[in-house]
Amino acid sequence: MYYSMNIAGIEHKLPLCKVTDDLYIGAFVVFGNAKLTVACARELLKIAPDYDYIITAEAKGIPLAHEMARQNEDETYFIARKYPKLYMSGVFEATVRSITTDKVQTLYLDTVEAEQMQGKRILIVDDVISTGESLHALEELVKKAGGNIVGKMAVLAEGDAQNRPDILYLEKLPLFNADGTVKA
Repeated sequence: MYYSMNIAGIEHKLPLCKVTDDLYIGAFVVFGNAKLTVACARELLKIAPDYDYIITAEAKGIPLAHEMARQNEDETYFIARKYPKLYMSGVFEATVRSITTDKVQTLYLDTVEAEQMQGKRILIVDDVISTGESLHALEELVKKAGGNIVGKMAVLAEGDAQNRPDILYLEKLPLFNADGTVKA
């Protein structure tokens, strides 16, 4: 089963994936789709507030954050990692439980990157905002770093996220029943 939609001027089919017996989601993956990533980044930049740095969570937001930074000629963007890396000089963390993950995860930020964020305007970017858990973890990291969140944005807002006044997004993504029909 697939859900077809127009995203940033491109027709795209999202496979429907089971979350529970009566809840399916449209899987939006920008990995490997350069044309869609470029188009989404372009459209998000049109509505983005002024910022100093972009931050995203590992992994699906990385191509989008990279392309937005490239198009905007930013020198740096930040990635909250799922695991501390050997090259990190120190880390701090925030926990998250995403709708697409079956367990609690922790996101880590390098203290050197945190120092760069201090007092700066930070734009949080993700591919899809659904429950808001990943977004909340990113907000927590930015606040711990002393950054000022100027915006939160995603390509798609799924389910209840569509009603949030604090996020910017390109398109609404509904939730689905087991038979592929849109949930009311």
